Amino acid sequence: MKIALAQLNPIMGDLEGNAQRIRNTALSSGADIVVFSEMTITGYPPEDMVLKPLFQKESMRIARQLAEDLADGPAVLVGALWEEEGKPLNVALLMEGGEIRTMQRKYDLPNYGVFDEKRVFAAGGLPQPLEFHGHKIGLMICEDMWNIKTAEALKGVDILLSMHASPFEIGKRDLRRKRARQAVERAGAPIVYVNQIGGQDDLVFDGGSFVLDKDGNEVLAMVECAEAVSCVVFENGQLQAEDVSSPRCSELESTYRVLMCGLRDYVEKNNFPGVILGLSGGIDSALSAAIAVDALGEERVRAYMLPSHYTSEESLQDANICAKMLGIRLDTIPIVGAYKVLEDALANHFRKSRDITEENMQSRLRGLILMALSNKHGFMVLTTGNKSEYATGYATLYGDMCGGYNVLKDVYKTLVFQLSKWRNRHRPLGGLGPKGKVMPQNVIIKAPTAELRENQKDEDALPPYEVLDPILHMLIEEDMSVESVVKEGFDAEMVHRVVTMLYRSEYKRQQSAPGVKISPKYFGRDRRYPMTNHFLDGVES
Repeated sequence: MKIALAQLNPIMGDLEGNAQRIRNTALSSGADIVVFSEMTITGYPPEDMVLKPLFQKESMRIARQLAEDLADGPAVLVGALWEEEGKPLNVALLMEGGEIRTMQRKYDLPNYGVFDEKRVFAAGGLPQPLEFHGHKIGLMICEDMWNIKTAEALKGVDILLSMHASPFEIGKRDLRRKRARQAVERAGAPIVYVNQIGGQDDLVFDGGSFVLDKDGNEVLAMVECAEAVSCVVFENGQLQAEDVSSPRCSELESTYRVLMCGLRDYVEKNNFPGVILGLSGGIDSALSAAIAVDALGEERVRAYMLPSHYTSEESLQDANICAKMLGIRLDTIPIVGAYKVLEDALANHFRKSRDITEENMQSRLRGLILMALSNKHGFMVLTTGNKSEYATGYATLYGDMCGGYNVLKDVYKTLVFQLSKWRNRHRPLGGLGPKGKVMPQNVIIKAPTAELRENQKDEDALPPYEVLDPILHMLIEEDMSVESVVKEGFDAEMVHRVVTMLYRSEYKRQQSAPGVKISPKYFGRDRRYPMTNHFLDGVES
């Protein structure tokens, strides 16, 4: 039996288009059965679209039509939305001979992190083995593979076929294989693991489909962040790959490529012609511009320098050099005059001495200009703040937080430095940007600054990032108490200051643009904190 693994990039709600991709892939595969990812027909996650009766009806109609269209082709195992007795179902459909031969409901509906499946789907029972061309097959739908009961229910099958829409997180690649090996051990059968690829709002599905034999050894590993089809032959209980495994890339490269994929698909699936961003001469905007050029190409990235009284000559030079290295045009629009007009207009209403208000006014003028350029030309504003800034509130609402998407939203500042250094040494697979360095070394080594007042540095308001980021990681990703963080060796006063900034900036984060999720606790569906909240561990009064 020849099995094709098809990791495709579906577009949410494009039922006809997704079915066409499935049809073309299956008919050209040369396989006996083609395995697609979870909910390939609809895209994943469809969220509350699942509850629309018309969406349910059309999804089922398209699935039936797809089965008919594949009457003379191979068997297909595809993920879909189904409805029975008024209940929406997440199902695997086995199509063969022009009909839907088998429908299996997803058993374990995840309801944590970014997943809300119990809210919209009805669960099925434990899966049962099915016969296919003389083989006993066990079907699993994503979370089912992570549940030991499912593998035990399928004990004794010849092979496991597991369909996934598993979003990227740093470190998750190894965890998937660990759980797959546990399923192999419990079921006593090899496993074919097929994952979706592509960006869907803030989630990126990284593909990386793989096959393990019945001893848990890897037979095939597919490429990450790219559509691909690979085949294995299952014969006499053994699996043999027909295609060569994709080389395993480093965690940094995987992360960079996921950021590219998330931005590219958000722009292209939402029909933006490209992106614009403020290029300040700092590392965040430089890395954002590099990712944008790699994802979209230089002709679809427009950069603007928006200098104020406090913008240094060094920043002007660094921004110009960075733009030249990336091959993008950089236009300069000074905000000095606009700031003076605003300052004069408010003079009679500002009785206090200068403070952060005047700093925020500069940032908001920049946001206003970039949004105006976006409205005029149709290019989406790419905002460039990082996770460290968003965690501490070191970002201006309606200022540098303005934009339609933020590729660095889940990237701590220390990781910004690591990714920048990596990109200056490597060109990512599929990257459209130039080979070699994409930003001057000075952008990486100089002290970070917002340049909103004289001689300003980030460390005037924040702990050094090499100290701040580990504290934030413990508070956010690990949900540790202030007391526990202090016991890890961090200064108590500093930890209290950081946690105060974290809690008091919740209202800002909930108004921020979407971005690419790469961590287990992305500021979004992973971490849903109330804005009004008096249970604040360690917050300074």
